Amino acid sequence: MTQFLQATVNGLSLAAVYALIAIGFVVIYKSTQVLSFAQPALVLTGAYFVSYFAFSLGWNFWLGLGLAIAIAVFLGLFVERTALRPMIGKPVFSVAILTIGLDIAIRTVINDLIGVDFRGVGSPWLGQWDWGGAVVRHAQVATVVITVVLVVGVVAFFRYSRLGLAMRAAAFDQEVALAQGISVAVVFAVAWGMAGGLAAVAGMLIGTSFAGVSAGSAFVALKALPAIVVGGIDSLPGAVVGSLIVGLAEAYAATYQAGNFDFLGANFSQVVPWLVMFIVLLVRPYGLFGTKEVERV
Repeated sequence: MTQFLQATVNGLSLAAVYALIAIGFVVIYKSTQVLSFAQPALVLTGAYFVSYFAFSLGWNFWLGLGLAIAIAVFLGLFVERTALRPMIGKPVFSVAILTIGLDIAIRTVINDLIGVDFRGVGSPWLGQWDWGGAVVRHAQVATVVITVVLVVGVVAFFRYSRLGLAMRAAAFDQEVALAQGISVAVVFAVAWGMAGGLAAVAGMLIGTSFAGVSAGSAFVALKALPAIVVGGIDSLPGAVVGSLIVGLAEAYAATYQAGNFDFLGANFSQVVPWLVMFIVLLVRPYGLFGTKEVERV
């Protein structure tokens, strides 16, 4: 029972990180109809600058986090304005390939800044509790709480704010939105800015939940991609549910696979998110909550 409780705690912490990154994917997709593969680069950028300000320079952690978020938001806006806005009207496949190139370029620069070792992030959550034999670190609880607050905030923004309603309208039909006086360019910019801010917070949480920030932190962010596919690529609730499924499945595999299925290898849990995605796609090609597209021929 203790082992199961520990795996569940670890899975929820993973799911919270994946959910923040996944929501960034979904916000961009809903607004632009483009799946951005540059999200891991934004996560790594935010994580690095939190480490730089709060750990390397020794500034206040919250000040460092705020500056890192601002930099990630600016980077998202800069990428959208200089690289993606000129691609409006171009084939979606071409735009997606462009985001892959942006991800590689940004991560190459940030990886050089990070170096080969782990960098601390000046985490304010260093303690832990013992719950029935399971170790619950303060960083894990903070990860879940921060994610819940931000997810509720994003959902409320889309449901009740004028700009959020405009973004929903643009996602539904850009031509109709333009006819109603909605600036699609502003919608695109806000989507990328939001994705950058969420990515920076997710990067910080990766650094505080694990040993710190490294070049490999981007691969943690990449595992949010199976989460949005499982939940539905255009669904915010789906991003959360998909992240829960993927995070818990990975944690349970890491806990139970080694002693029961050794032939699968020591790091099989890293493959589990993609395996879950494959299984869900076989049953529901549009994900659990995704919008089914009907095409007439």
